[in-house]
Amino acid sequence: MGKVYLTGAGPGDIELLTLKAAKVIKQADIIIYDRLANPEILKMAKNGCEFIYVGKEDGKHILPQDEINEVIYKSALKADVVVRLKGGDPFVFGRGGEEGKYLHERGIKFEVIPGITSAISVPAYAGIPVTHRGISVSFRVVTGHEAPNKETSQIPWENFKTDDTIVFLMGLHNLNNIAQKLIEIGKPKDFPVAVISKGTTPEQKTVVGTLENIYEKAKNLPTPALIVVGKVVNLREDLSWFEKN
Repeated sequence: MGKVYLTGAGPGDIELLTLKAAKVIKQADIIIYDRLANPEILKMAKNGCEFIYVGKEDGKHILPQDEINEVIYKSALKADVVVRLKGGDPFVFGRGGEEGKYLHERGIKFEVIPGITSAISVPAYAGIPVTHRGISVSFRVVTGHEAPNKETSQIPWENFKTDDTIVFLMGLHNLNNIAQKLIEIGKPKDFPVAVISKGTTPEQKTVVGTLENIYEKAKNLPTPALIVVGKVVNLREDLSWFEKN
């Protein structure tokens, strides 16, 4: 039996891949990768490496998660080094915990290689620090897209009333609902919001608005996109460095 590396590919910019991730990618016999992993990373693999795509986009899954788990498991039965390459970080809404648990139950050795999560790196590339002295001493990271088969939402909206900064991942298609929910719990309608599309890539685009108007301003941006809610958004005027204005 081989070993599986649950590996974070980072947010998109290939230069944000960690040295440890690059090392195991070069050693891999099989790489199982998703849509958000920069495809240029695969060029680092050795000759003869097998590539298995298990991506998903806008609810369209090549394979459901339980089948992905089985693909990883069976790959470990026939190869020494298996890399499960996941956009961002495996444990930040990446379902890496589910995959690791599945492997553990079947006696497969695995290791987690953290990746730079989009929750901090994408705002940074947009000139938005998630914390800033005198403005924000904390930030919350929230899924912007819950499983459609859930009977009730697990998102504790009432807890967000006093949050300094809130980052929603994978929430573009739910943007209007997110904005309305935050207004309902007491956030001002003119509270600053930014939506960042294709963060850390050459196609990055940032749209800034308020809870009241952000949906109309940003609804047509391409995915993947990330939402930042908080007064730190206003710092973009001074800290924007990556995009060409």
